[in-house]
Amino acid sequence: MIGKSTKPEYLTLKLANRHGLVAGATGTGKTVSLQVMAEGLSNAGVSVFAADIKGDLSGIAAPGQSKEAFVKRAEEIGIAYQPDRFPVVFWDIFGEQGHPIRATVTEMGPLLLSRLLELNDTQEGVLNIAFRMADDNNLPVVDLKDLRALLTFVSDHADEVQKKYGNLAKASIGAIQRQLLTLENQGADKFLGEPALEITDFIRTDRDGRGVVNILAADKLMTRPRLYASFLVWMLSELFEMLPEVGDLDKPKLVFFFDEAHLLFNDAPKPLLDAVQQVVRLIRSKGVGVYFVTQNPLDVPEAVLGQLGNKIQHALRAFTPRDQKAVRAAAETFRQNPDFKTDEAILQLAVGEALVSMLEPGGVPSVVERTLIAPPTARVGPLTEAERREVVAASPLRGKYDETLDRESAYEMLAKRKDMPAETAQGTAESGGLGGILGQIGAVLGGGAPTSGGRAKMSMTEMVIRSAAQSFARSASTQIAREAGRIIRNTLGGVSSRR
Repeated sequence: MIGKSTKPEYLTLKLANRHGLVAGATGTGKTVSLQVMAEGLSNAGVSVFAADIKGDLSGIAAPGQSKEAFVKRAEEIGIAYQPDRFPVVFWDIFGEQGHPIRATVTEMGPLLLSRLLELNDTQEGVLNIAFRMADDNNLPVVDLKDLRALLTFVSDHADEVQKKYGNLAKASIGAIQRQLLTLENQGADKFLGEPALEITDFIRTDRDGRGVVNILAADKLMTRPRLYASFLVWMLSELFEMLPEVGDLDKPKLVFFFDEAHLLFNDAPKPLLDAVQQVVRLIRSKGVGVYFVTQNPLDVPEAVLGQLGNKIQHALRAFTPRDQKAVRAAAETFRQNPDFKTDEAILQLAVGEALVSMLEPGGVPSVVERTLIAPPTARVGPLTEAERREVVAASPLRGKYDETLDRESAYEMLAKRKDMPAETAQGTAESGGLGGILGQIGAVLGGGAPTSGGRAKMSMTEMVIRSAAQSFARSASTQIAREAGRIIRNTLGGVSSRR
């Protein structure tokens, strides 16, 4: 139940995967509307993921209070106010206010990383070459030090690399390295690494069958808008790749609420926007609903806005021509109600009141109604630090992601090339078994198997073979041998592991 107009207004669970929009000016009640929907979905057994920008949403983990305003609003709507609390798992990219969220550099892919690093077309091309070389040679690029080592290797052997993959400029590699340093200073080194998030950990229920509310602490993340936007797009893409097609279920598996949605779309290059639009359009068939929360409906591109069937519009202000345009645009997205003018009503809405239009059975939007939003039953406002620590300590995922894992990957493999004689690499490459595989890698990259001839300087092929051979020789169970068989290229150009 969302609230009450002339009748109760409901979000139909079967149509909750058709996405939605919660919009309105600051202080008009967007967060309360988000919390009301999150509580209702959780009660129905649907998992929720929400970015918590101000920390206010964390209160959903604590029981509400029978405040006079809440009790009165409940009476006006015709329901009894009963305080409640909900199962919550806290997440934090920086690992300070919840479980860390990590992805490998390879999973992020060159497109998202190029946006994070603000690379031009030439620099993005160089990054694509580095990723392709890593893929072709089974070099796991897990964290930023792996990527830096790979770029250094490409720079040191530029002449040989460009014979296989095309021209590249050392100046571009230097620019990328400088941007990586800046990114690391912003905290991206905490996000890029292992253990990587298993995205299905977001889809959980408690012992009572209620959906877990996953809350991302985003107050610090908000000061790094590119990291925030890229993380959200990566997460959607991962879900799209991992979940099977299920069509229209009786209720969705997972519903996302993306607060401050304008950060997702501002200054985004067209390829990334196209990818976002594609994922939003298709992910509903995976049982996932996406709800954008923003101040201005114009923040959301028209192609995405057209996919959002369930709408809650709080008050807007019209002080500037752009504000007036936003009011008209918001009014035009609704199925009009003959009893009032929608554009005028948007300017008159009180706090806790909104224009609501939800999809009806059959997928048709309902006529827009002026609605009193129901009061949340959990706490409205943030948890204390002690309360948050309590919730994190009792989490069912405690210990799974808390410690960083630094396994052998591209950095170590490329670093060890100085420790392995060329003759050893040569012999291993010409042998059968794993050595034979490495010989084939050398043949693909360098045009033939390496030969010993007392050369003072080894080729790039020999170096790759030597470092990989030593890795295999040391441990036949190394992760590298498994990577090649279970990676797929995802929508945004990254690599996703089928688990």
